[in-house]
Amino acid sequence: MSDLYRAEVPQYGTLLELVGDVNAQVLAENGKPTLSKGDRINVERHGAIRLGTSRELSTIRRLFAVMGMRPVGYYDLSIAGVPVHSTAFRPVDDESLAANPFRVFTSLLRLELIEDVSLRKSATDILAKRSIFTQRCIELIEKAETAGGLTEDDAKDFVHEAIETFRWHEKATVSMDAYRKLRNEHPLIADVVSFQGPHINHLTPRTLDIEAVQREMPLRGIQPKAVIEGPPKRKAPILLRQTSFLALSEPITFADGVEAGATGNHTARFGEIEQRGIALTPLGRALYDSILAAVREEIEPLGDGSNAQAYYAALEKHFAVFPDDHFELHRLGLAFYRYAAVEGAELAAASELSDLHQLVADGKLRISPITYEDFLPVSAAGIFQSNLGNEARGAFGSNANLEAFQVALGTTVLDEMALYTEASQHSAREAVAKLASPHSVSAS
Repeated sequence: MSDLYRAEVPQYGTLLELVGDVNAQVLAENGKPTLSKGDRINVERHGAIRLGTSRELSTIRRLFAVMGMRPVGYYDLSIAGVPVHSTAFRPVDDESLAANPFRVFTSLLRLELIEDVSLRKSATDILAKRSIFTQRCIELIEKAETAGGLTEDDAKDFVHEAIETFRWHEKATVSMDAYRKLRNEHPLIADVVSFQGPHINHLTPRTLDIEAVQREMPLRGIQPKAVIEGPPKRKAPILLRQTSFLALSEPITFADGVEAGATGNHTARFGEIEQRGIALTPLGRALYDSILAAVREEIEPLGDGSNAQAYYAALEKHFAVFPDDHFELHRLGLAFYRYAAVEGAELAAASELSDLHQLVADGKLRISPITYEDFLPVSAAGIFQSNLGNEARGAFGSNANLEAFQVALGTTVLDEMALYTEASQHSAREAVAKLASPHSVSAS
């Protein structure tokens, strides 16, 4: 998929080179070895696609399941004026994440949010006629489901067939008039409905210094979005920070043979960069959400960047109350950590085992941050809006409908908080067991 997108969007290749250079510089400055080909951060990506029907969502869930990717989290973006709700398909355990550090943020169009009844019916009819999967892809999905997996040859065939789903089609399936009506309703609706398939609208490498990438993009001929989404820069990074280069203007030919002119070219596909920090507990996430809401109540970042510095200043001011130290984050129960017993550590009494933080404070347990593997609704909406144009800032209100989304999906979405909790608790149980049996503690 990365090779496909690089061929379709040359600026994505420039972005990969930029992120690679920045990451190498950060590691060199910290006295750490450079990344090797197999390092997770060097190959880590998240992509994004937008689907039009429940049938497409259900089948894409089965497709990703072949690769061990499961739906995690539910995101309602309608509250930010984007008529979709979404999940992220990704691996869910450490071993799988190391082998396949890939996520696909997958959105389903909310046709019911189109107020124009005639336009809604037209969009529904258009989507009902398309098939976004090759027949061979469907056959291989069914084979994997019945046989419990695929042979090596079938797996190669599956990758070849599956990638066709995400390929860009410059010929629209609708007339220019139909496209304009859809775009007038919302640019994202036009993007989903007007083409043969859910082309990748971005692929995202992970950086170790997102400010450096943001500064460097213009020097490499890439125009970045106005502000970095998410929390401010911190010594103890939290959650997710994202930026992107602005969507490309791509020529398309409509079904009636009309070619889009200079002012009618389609804009939807862009490049994105992310920097990931520690996953927050429900308590930490509630604090984060309340602080971000206070920031957004004071100032909304404008698409042209004219108030970017004021927005960053508001972020810094409001987030000053959020502890910026891993010891404090752990003490206050604001973030998720893994635990490891310190070699040679001994317990003064069995009762010590009930207080993990005291064991950390006493130097008997070490903590390491659990990386946030998921997404932030406000940030995702900000990225979408900045790359769909100013007319994308619609007002749909809050329309969360997890039940309907799961019916369309054909299964329940996993709770990301439960996944982080289990990862933390599992490491705690192992570390505490080693402390209780000190002679089994090995050097680490």
